[in-house]
Amino acid sequence: MYILPPDVTFYARGSKLETISDDELREGLHHALRALGPRRRVLAVPPDFTRFHSRAGRITELAWEHYGTSLTDVLPATGTHFEVTDEEKRQMFGRVPRGLFRVHRWKQDLETLGRVPAEFISEVSEGALSFDWPAQVDRLIARGGHDLILSIGQVVPHEVVGMAGHMKNIFIGAGGAEAINKSHYLGAVYGMERMMGRAETPVRAVLDEAAARFASHLPIMHVLTVVGREPDGRLALKGLFVGDDREVFTQAAALAREVNVQLLDEPLAKVVVFLDPGSSRARGWATSQSTARGWPSRTPASSLCSPRGWVGSAKIRASTPSSASTATSRRPGS
Repeated sequence: MYILPPDVTFYARGSKLETISDDELREGLHHALRALGPRRRVLAVPPDFTRFHSRAGRITELAWEHYGTSLTDVLPATGTHFEVTDEEKRQMFGRVPRGLFRVHRWKQDLETLGRVPAEFISEVSEGALSFDWPAQVDRLIARGGHDLILSIGQVVPHEVVGMAGHMKNIFIGAGGAEAINKSHYLGAVYGMERMMGRAETPVRAVLDEAAARFASHLPIMHVLTVVGREPDGRLALKGLFVGDDREVFTQAAALAREVNVQLLDEPLAKVVVFLDPGSSRARGWATSQSTARGWPSRTPASSLCSPRGWVGSAKIRASTPSSASTATSRRPGS
């Protein structure tokens, strides 16, 4: 199997004040792909429809435009979510042929590459937990015979890992229940308030450790986006980072913290979140995501509500789609 040049950033562009157009997105991605040279068998691993606003669907379409028949498989990283529907494929992935899509069957199509030892989990959790963690991926990633795996996704504040993206897309999005449940539990025990919007967290350390130990032989190249809002409220692509190294995530996470994290001097009494009515199938999931992203900013006496009734112990009315959300957090010491 072809191994990518180690630790290379092929493209990096972005700033809070910048807006990357569709033409610039195409040119930036194709520039990076041209630098790799021809590929025989390419697998794209984008997120599912719950990350519609990440621009990952458009990037998948542009990768297909570049590689043509050499792009042989598209595996949406659904985790334990539902399979992507035909209508969602149409909306998110445009002209990508439907025959290229594969289903991540997380109960039976798993390959365990190895297990991060319990001692490592104990160390990163400050002694709170002691269990090993399975580095699991879909069998198509492990044994598909691809000479390039494009892991596509958005870097955005995330309540479990701090910042989404990079190897989370592979080990969680294309992983199984044990890996997902244990990583979420590690994040919960360590504390959401300590992780939201931060690149370096215990869960990220586990993902990095698993990648270094068990996945270095896989030809994975990450295509990472950062999405933010313009002054008029429109969503815009603010950053594009392409490479097979950890540095692309570090750069994307730094920009996402600038674009997607709002630090407050005082806690909020009420946080209002709007759920996209077009995402009804994921509404329960999105409600919990919205709750988590607003949680660090709340006062102890605040409450959360949604159109479907009381949720948790804070009051939120429903938010921007998860992939475009902004995490709020009190400043240190406030």
